[in-house]
Amino acid sequence: MTIFSIYIINKAGSLIYHYDCPNTSRPAIEKTFSYPLELVLKVFDEKVVVAFGERDGIKVGHAVLGINGVPAEGKMLKDKRDIMEVLSTESNYPINIKFGRPHLTINERIMLASMLHSLFAIGSQLSPEPNSSGIQSLETDTFKLHCHQTMTGVKFVIISDPKQAHVDIILKKLYEIYSDFALKNPFYSLDMPIRAELFDSSLQAVMEQADKPGLNNILG
Repeated sequence: MTIFSIYIINKAGSLIYHYDCPNTSRPAIEKTFSYPLELVLKVFDEKVVVAFGERDGIKVGHAVLGINGVPAEGKMLKDKRDIMEVLSTESNYPINIKFGRPHLTINERIMLASMLHSLFAIGSQLSPEPNSSGIQSLETDTFKLHCHQTMTGVKFVIISDPKQAHVDIILKKLYEIYSDFALKNPFYSLDMPIRAELFDSSLQAVMEQADKPGLNNILG
């Protein structure tokens, strides 16, 4: 059972905080390929991704994370070589390529927060009952999204393993941290990005406790 990430969205739909749990690295697949490369790759959003062809767990949408042990930085390798040029040169083969889910950029996170805010509003309007609380959870086979909206419209979102228990208690604890270390901070402006060391350290402590058995670790 695992918590993957946390998002805090203000009442206008802007992302004001996000946190990725460090113990939830996305799995990568590393394979050695011969020339010509049987996967079709393309540059999308400054990343080299699989556009066509799937094999050995490598799927469409996976990004090139590294080549021959050299990490990728967008569409370039860390040593400043262009990834597409490296992969199109026959003399570089056989070649070892690491594929995996691309890491979200801050712009992608901002866009997803805005989309979730809109989806939450649509869910409230679609409800046959008046004064609907909106979307509280969305579940897939690989993750579950939990959302808690405060009376002031701030949304706390947790992305977790579908089997993660007691997320409602964790959401409550996050709201307490937000109240204590953001709202009560004289240097914090309402609805602005949260940048406070005490907030960060308290949130990280809750995430560490969430992986331990028993509710007292979180509630204490």
